[in-house]
Amino acid sequence: MDATKNDNPTTKNALSLLLALVAVAGVRLYGLPEAALPDYDSVRNWQIVREIAHGNFRNLFHHGSPGFSVLYVPVAWLTSNFHVFQFLNALLAVAAVGSLAWLVTKVARLAWLETALLTLFVGSSVFLTFSGRDFTMGSASLLVFAGLLRAYYRRLEAPTDQHLRRAALWLAVGLSINYKFILTLPILGVLELLQRDGLLRQRRNWLRVALTLAAPFVLFGVVGVLAGLPWYRWPAVYYNVLFPGAANAAGRQGSVQLDLTYYLHFLWGFESPLVLLALAGVPWLWRRELFAELERINLVRYLAVWAYAYLAGMSLLLKAPRGLLLAYGLLYALTFLSVRRVLVGWRAAIIVLVACGLNLHRIQREIYAYSPSHYPQVAQWLRQRQAGPVATTVGLGLAPFYPDTVAAVTSAPQLDALRQKGWRYVLLDGYWRVTNVPQFGALRAQPPVAAWPEPLLTSPLLFLEHSEYTGLNYEQTLALQHEARQDSVQLRLYRLP
Repeated sequence: MDATKNDNPTTKNALSLLLALVAVAGVRLYGLPEAALPDYDSVRNWQIVREIAHGNFRNLFHHGSPGFSVLYVPVAWLTSNFHVFQFLNALLAVAAVGSLAWLVTKVARLAWLETALLTLFVGSSVFLTFSGRDFTMGSASLLVFAGLLRAYYRRLEAPTDQHLRRAALWLAVGLSINYKFILTLPILGVLELLQRDGLLRQRRNWLRVALTLAAPFVLFGVVGVLAGLPWYRWPAVYYNVLFPGAANAAGRQGSVQLDLTYYLHFLWGFESPLVLLALAGVPWLWRRELFAELERINLVRYLAVWAYAYLAGMSLLLKAPRGLLLAYGLLYALTFLSVRRVLVGWRAAIIVLVACGLNLHRIQREIYAYSPSHYPQVAQWLRQRQAGPVATTVGLGLAPFYPDTVAAVTSAPQLDALRQKGWRYVLLDGYWRVTNVPQFGALRAQPPVAAWPEPLLTSPLLFLEHSEYTGLNYEQTLALQHEARQDSVQLRLYRLP
């Protein structure tokens, strides 16, 4: 690996970054035309964007992410094909990888080969590849977070009013796209305390920052009121997160769950082993950069504060791999910089390339192996028989393929209500296993009229992504997934009596 340091990124850096991003995009998009939207939230988001595009704002504040929905409204004016939304969302995540890699390239003064290797290493993260194939606010969140990282580092490096306001603007955009951006506030507070330059405490600055952060809430709040929604609908999302009400369909209640090993197990089992080794070694390897001259920012301390703070904070809350969504790229960047510090020349390059190869092997095993989808066959069967509206158990995976109404049910009484309305079919969708909502025992005891496999509904990553919903720990979730794999088919269609 060429360790030559450039004062400024060169054209070679930019070209190597672009070529590496093309490779990352290929990995992220591979097999997507044959894939379904992987989870309930992805399908629901696709439906909501289309509703808003046609003037229905009832679900504008779904999941506290009005900015995400509005972002895709122009796409919905042009097409309803969910694959277009899925592809664009995946490309947003690829752009986020590029933005983070460019920040590290500029600050660490990487050579062009190092820029390419860093981009490939971050871009081959198994979970970032998995999450980059859905249609949730995760990809847009990553891109905005990368913008915030760059803007706030500039604010710390060159403290000016303009740089502070620019960082606040990125934060405001993030809060409108994903309510979980609120978790960045305590981390930013820690960085402000370390900086101790008093810039934010100046009246003109804290007032401007407060107005900037309030702007999206006021703007979307007015839109919501004009659309007939209560003024408090968006703030209510935060209230429900902090003070959850009744248990969900899986029986999970509350949002706190102390578990210090969940993410360590996940990183070891699904990400590059180098990342977990670096997570343990960074405090010693970079001890001078981390603990000396705290009033002066440096790249390693900056990335480490974000990454370790996220890991510590999310270890206190309900767990799912997406809990560290904003931290995976930081962990990979810290790992890359650590390898670069320990090894020099081609030895470091070979280690990183081998790590990328292992990630690709895991991507094949944990992502590609669980496609293609068989929902299109279910939809074709129903269309041929003019089945009309169809009920499905918990999941909505059928909806993007079937033009008639698809309603998700979570209990037998809901199914009985649809039967009384004249609905003729119910799809026992294996998503009930993923979400651990075993409410359909009587239905499972009957012989289906047709059945299909759906490999994705046995994916360990999909089950782990729902452990926040189920409240199960790492081992319990994988035990649930192992049980689901014993079933030969995941989609069973029944005729309602």
